[in-house]
Amino acid sequence: MSISYFSFPTRIIFGPGAIQQLGPAATELGCKRPLFVTDRGIIASGLVDRVLNRAQIPVEIFDEVDSNPVENNVVQGVGRFKDASCDSIVAMGGGSPIDVAKAIALMATHEPPMEQYDDKIDGGKFIRPIIPPIIAIPTTAGTGSEVGRSTVITLNSNRRKTVIFSPNLMPKVALCDPKLTLGLPPKLTAATGMDALTHCVEAYLAKGYHPMCDAIALHGIKLVAQSLRRAVQSGNDLEARTNMLMAASMGAVAFQKGLGATHSLAHPLSTIAGLHHGLANAIMLPYVLDFNQSLVAERLSDIAYAMMGDRNRSVIEFISALNRDLGIPAHLSEVGVKQDQIPAMVEQAFEDACHLLNPRPVTKEDLERLYRAAL
Repeated sequence: MSISYFSFPTRIIFGPGAIQQLGPAATELGCKRPLFVTDRGIIASGLVDRVLNRAQIPVEIFDEVDSNPVENNVVQGVGRFKDASCDSIVAMGGGSPIDVAKAIALMATHEPPMEQYDDKIDGGKFIRPIIPPIIAIPTTAGTGSEVGRSTVITLNSNRRKTVIFSPNLMPKVALCDPKLTLGLPPKLTAATGMDALTHCVEAYLAKGYHPMCDAIALHGIKLVAQSLRRAVQSGNDLEARTNMLMAASMGAVAFQKGLGATHSLAHPLSTIAGLHHGLANAIMLPYVLDFNQSLVAERLSDIAYAMMGDRNRSVIEFISALNRDLGIPAHLSEVGVKQDQIPAMVEQAFEDACHLLNPRPVTKEDLERLYRAAL
């Protein structure tokens, strides 16, 4: 067996009221003037003001973050970080602000261009442990970026979602307060929740040796199966929201093992077709599981047991039924994806590094067939 490398260092402060620990956490890390990275929706909600009034720390607010983050967001953030003489970063929001925060921290301390850090070319080896400290505060239960070591940004040079991966990008502290996710709209709850599920499922099926990630992925799957419907149907169900926030963090910890073809197919659906990442994952996941199932039958039975307590039931049928219950369509055409977008998406999907650990190797032709099957 080859040597494996594991990293689980993020300090997690989890539970209702965890956000009250922002001030002490910033003080403990020596954060004198953080760049506060968020988006305009979070600003408009008044949540940032409430958090900062309690924390009593001086910050420079940066909210120029797109829903599917692009390199220009990072460039602007680096400029603000340097102009305001910031020494640290607080990121608050869904995966987009937290991913942008990580990329700002990277490019504020490392030389451009960003594409040299692409995981596909093992660019993480160039990322040094000089990243300013990051405190992450998730307001959705999906990407788990608050505990993950990756950032996903659409770069100017290739116009594709590019994964940058390094333990040095992990936030120092994650403040996971499920109260911040109460009342999240049902559609967004569903899409982000299916993102968390996809992370857990693909991580468990990914090639490679990582029993710790495997165990975490299976429990994350169990939590989603128990709680996502409830979180969508009753937005103020604190127990369901708590379970989903934990499942999201567990999914991101688990996928340091790797992901799969679902993510490679989903990334171009965002950059080219404009889909929310979680929605793209939700639609594509059953098709990719069908493609993979001949090689992962035993692992699918483990997932079935985690989901349903029965190894003999179909994971694909469970996920398809879950999508229906959540109001997620079964086909890409139902969310505006066009047949003439497929060739460009295939090219981007094949260049995406996530499929390299898919349990069944994929060709461009396979990716095209999967898109057309899902259309």
